[in-house]
Amino acid sequence: MQRLFAIIVAALFLSGCGYNDFQRLDEQSKAAWSEVLNQYQRRADLVPNIVATVKGEANFEQETLTKVIEARAKATSIQVSPETLNNPEAFNKFQQAQGELSGALSRLMVVAERYPQLQANQAFRDLRVTLEGTENRITVARNRYIQSVQEYNVLARSFPTNLTAMVFSYSAKPSFTVQNEAQISTPPKVDFSNPAPASKP
Repeated sequence: MQRLFAIIVAALFLSGCGYNDFQRLDEQSKAAWSEVLNQYQRRADLVPNIVATVKGEANFEQETLTKVIEARAKATSIQVSPETLNNPEAFNKFQQAQGELSGALSRLMVVAERYPQLQANQAFRDLRVTLEGTENRITVARNRYIQSVQEYNVLARSFPTNLTAMVFSYSAKPSFTVQNEAQISTPPKVDFSNPAPASKP
Protein backbone atom coordinates (compact mmCIF):
# COMPACT_ATOMS: atom_id res chain seq x y z
CA MET A 1 0.00 0.00 0.00
CA GLN A 2 2.81 2.37 0.87
CA ARG A 3 4.53 1.55 -2.39
CA LEU A 4 1.38 2.35 -4.38
CA PHE A 5 0.99 5.62 -2.47
CA ALA A 6 4.62 6.54 -3.26
CA ILE A 7 4.06 5.85 -6.95
CA ILE A 8 0.94 8.05 -6.99
CA VAL A 9 2.75 10.86 -5.19
CA ALA A 10 5.69 10.58 -7.58
CA ALA A 11 3.35 10.67 -10.59
CA LEU A 12 1.60 13.76 -9.26
CA PHE A 13 4.95 15.42 -8.57
CA LEU A 14 6.29 14.72 -12.04
CA SER A 15 3.18 15.97 -13.77
CA GLY A 16 3.04 19.06 -11.58
CA CYS A 17 6.67 20.03 -12.09
CA GLY A 18 6.49 19.97 -15.87
CA TYR A 19 7.98 16.55 -16.53
CA ASN A 20 5.23 15.61 -18.97
CA ASP A 21 5.52 18.98 -20.69
CA PHE A 22 9.24 18.39 -21.18
CA GLN A 23 8.50 15.05 -22.80
CA ARG A 24 5.88 16.56 -25.10
CA LEU A 25 7.95 19.55 -26.14
CA ASP A 26 11.08 17.46 -26.59
CA GLU A 27 9.25 15.17 -29.03
CA GLN A 28 7.67 18.19 -30.71
CA SER A 29 11.05 19.83 -31.30
CA LYS A 30 12.50 16.57 -32.65
CA ALA A 31 9.61 16.26 -35.10
CA ALA A 32 10.08 19.87 -36.20
CA TRP A 33 13.81 19.28 -36.61
CA SER A 34 13.16 16.22 -38.77
CA GLU A 35 11.02 18.32 -41.09
CA VAL A 36 13.79 20.91 -41.37
CA LEU A 37 16.20 18.14 -42.37
CA ASN A 38 13.71 16.73 -44.89
CA GLN A 39 13.41 20.08 -46.63
CA TYR A 40 17.17 20.66 -46.63
CA GLN A 41 17.60 17.22 -48.19
CA ARG A 42 14.95 18.05 -50.77
CA ARG A 43 16.97 21.12 -51.73
CA ALA A 44 20.24 19.17 -51.84
CA ASP A 45 18.62 16.65 -54.19
CA LEU A 46 17.72 19.48 -56.59
CA VAL A 47 21.27 20.76 -56.89
CA PRO A 48 22.67 18.06 -59.26
CA ASN A 49 19.82 18.66 -61.72
CA ILE A 50 20.29 22.42 -61.55
CA VAL A 51 24.04 22.10 -62.09
CA ALA A 52 23.56 19.67 -65.00
CA THR A 53 21.11 22.03 -66.68
CA VAL A 54 23.32 25.07 -66.21
CA LYS A 55 26.34 23.21 -67.58
CA GLY A 56 24.50 23.09 -70.89
CA GLU A 57 25.33 26.77 -71.25
CA ALA A 58 28.92 26.56 -72.46
CA ASN A 59 29.88 30.06 -71.34
CA PHE A 60 28.40 29.87 -67.86
CA GLU A 61 30.74 30.97 -65.06
CA GLN A 62 32.43 27.82 -63.82
CA GLU A 63 33.48 29.43 -60.55
CA THR A 64 29.84 29.95 -59.59
CA LEU A 65 29.00 26.33 -60.39
CA THR A 66 32.01 25.08 -58.47
CA LYS A 67 30.96 27.02 -55.36
CA VAL A 68 27.47 25.48 -55.50
CA ILE A 69 28.91 21.98 -55.88
CA GLU A 70 31.36 22.51 -53.02
CA ALA A 71 28.69 24.04 -50.76
CA ARG A 72 26.36 21.10 -51.39
CA ALA A 73 29.14 18.62 -50.65
CA LYS A 74 29.91 20.38 -47.37
CA ALA A 75 26.26 20.63 -46.34
CA THR A 76 25.52 16.96 -47.03
CA SER A 77 28.74 15.70 -45.41
CA ILE A 78 27.71 16.84 -41.94
CA GLN A 79 26.11 14.01 -39.99
CA VAL A 80 23.08 15.14 -38.02
CA SER A 81 20.80 13.33 -35.59
CA PRO A 82 18.35 14.16 -32.79
CA GLU A 83 21.42 14.54 -30.54
CA THR A 84 22.51 17.50 -32.68
CA LEU A 85 19.72 19.46 -30.98
CA ASN A 86 21.61 19.21 -27.70
CA ASN A 87 24.98 20.16 -29.17
CA PRO A 88 25.17 23.90 -29.96
CA GLU A 89 28.57 23.56 -31.65
CA ALA A 90 27.38 20.82 -34.04
CA PHE A 91 24.12 22.68 -34.64
CA ASN A 92 25.93 25.91 -35.56
CA LYS A 93 28.29 24.02 -37.87
CA PHE A 94 25.30 22.50 -39.67
CA GLN A 95 23.55 25.88 -39.82
CA GLN A 96 26.62 27.55 -41.30
CA ALA A 97 26.98 24.88 -44.00
CA GLN A 98 23.32 25.25 -45.01
CA GLY A 99 23.76 29.01 -45.08
CA GLU A 100 26.70 28.68 -47.45
CA LEU A 101 24.63 26.49 -49.77
CA SER A 102 21.80 29.03 -49.69
CA GLY A 103 24.22 31.80 -50.60
CA ALA A 104 25.83 29.80 -53.40
CA LEU A 105 22.44 28.93 -54.92
CA SER A 106 21.25 32.53 -54.71
CA ARG A 107 24.43 33.68 -56.43
CA LEU A 108 23.94 31.07 -59.18
CA MET A 109 20.40 32.26 -59.85
CA VAL A 110 21.53 35.88 -60.09
CA VAL A 111 24.29 34.97 -62.55
CA ALA A 112 21.87 32.80 -64.56
CA GLU A 113 19.79 35.89 -65.33
CA ARG A 114 22.58 37.03 -67.66
CA TYR A 115 22.08 34.02 -69.92
CA PRO A 116 19.04 34.32 -72.22
CA GLN A 117 19.29 30.69 -73.34
CA LEU A 118 19.00 29.52 -69.74
CA GLN A 119 16.05 31.79 -69.10
CA ALA A 120 14.32 30.29 -72.12
CA ASN A 121 15.14 26.72 -71.08
CA GLN A 122 11.90 25.19 -69.74
CA ALA A 123 13.74 22.58 -67.65
CA PHE A 124 15.76 25.30 -65.95
CA ARG A 125 12.68 27.43 -65.38
CA ASP A 126 10.90 24.47 -63.79
CA LEU A 127 13.89 23.79 -61.53
CA ARG A 128 13.94 27.43 -60.43
CA VAL A 129 10.28 27.30 -59.48
CA THR A 130 10.84 24.03 -57.61
CA LEU A 131 13.83 25.54 -55.80
CA GLU A 132 11.81 28.57 -54.77
CA GLY A 133 9.05 26.33 -53.43
CA THR A 134 11.60 24.28 -51.51
CA GLU A 135 13.19 27.38 -50.01
CA ASN A 136 9.75 28.50 -48.87
CA ARG A 137 9.19 25.08 -47.26
CA ILE A 138 12.53 25.38 -45.52
CA THR A 139 11.50 28.75 -44.09
CA VAL A 140 8.19 27.33 -42.80
CA ALA A 141 9.93 24.28 -41.28
CA ARG A 142 12.60 26.43 -39.65
CA ASN A 143 9.99 28.75 -38.15
CA ARG A 144 8.11 25.80 -36.67
CA TYR A 145 11.31 24.47 -35.19
CA ILE A 146 12.21 27.86 -33.74
CA GLN A 147 8.77 28.09 -32.12
CA SER A 148 8.95 24.59 -30.64
CA VAL A 149 12.44 25.23 -29.25
CA GLN A 150 11.32 28.54 -27.78
CA GLU A 151 8.50 26.80 -25.88
CA TYR A 152 10.89 24.12 -24.66
CA ASN A 153 13.56 26.61 -23.56
CA VAL A 154 11.04 28.79 -21.72
CA LEU A 155 9.95 25.72 -19.77
CA ALA A 156 13.57 24.77 -19.05
CA ARG A 157 14.39 28.24 -17.70
CA SER A 158 11.20 29.04 -15.78
CA PHE A 159 10.59 28.31 -12.10
CA PRO A 160 9.75 25.73 -10.84
CA THR A 161 10.14 23.66 -14.01
CA ASN A 162 13.78 24.70 -14.21
CA LEU A 163 14.33 22.49 -11.14
CA THR A 164 12.94 19.55 -13.10
CA ALA A 165 15.26 20.46 -15.95
CA MET A 166 18.21 20.35 -13.57
CA VAL A 167 17.22 16.99 -12.07
CA PHE A 168 16.63 15.30 -15.43
CA SER A 169 19.35 17.18 -17.34
CA TYR A 170 16.97 18.94 -19.71
CA SER A 171 19.27 21.63 -21.06
CA ALA A 172 18.17 24.44 -23.37
CA LYS A 173 18.19 23.57 -27.06
CA PRO A 174 20.03 25.63 -29.70
CA SER A 175 18.00 27.54 -32.25
CA PHE A 176 18.78 29.27 -35.53
CA THR A 177 20.73 32.41 -34.80
CA VAL A 178 20.37 35.89 -36.22
CA GLN A 179 23.72 35.47 -37.99
CA ASN A 180 23.02 34.78 -41.70
CA GLU A 181 19.31 34.48 -40.87
CA ALA A 182 18.24 36.82 -43.67
CA GLN A 183 20.45 35.05 -46.18
CA ILE A 184 19.34 31.56 -45.17
CA SER A 185 15.62 32.24 -44.94
CA THR A 186 15.25 34.36 -48.08
CA PRO A 187 14.27 32.27 -51.11
CA PRO A 188 16.19 32.87 -54.35
CA LYS A 189 14.48 35.56 -56.43
CA VAL A 190 12.50 34.13 -59.29
CA ASP A 191 10.96 36.63 -61.68
CA PHE A 192 9.40 35.41 -64.90
CA SER A 193 7.32 38.50 -65.55
CA ASN A 194 9.62 39.55 -68.40
CA PRO A 195 11.52 36.46 -69.54
CA ALA A 196 14.44 37.15 -71.79
CA PRO A 197 14.08 35.83 -75.34
CA ALA A 198 16.30 33.00 -76.49
CA SER A 199 19.37 34.14 -78.34
CA LYS A 200 19.53 33.32 -81.98
CA PRO A 201 22.26 30.96 -83.19
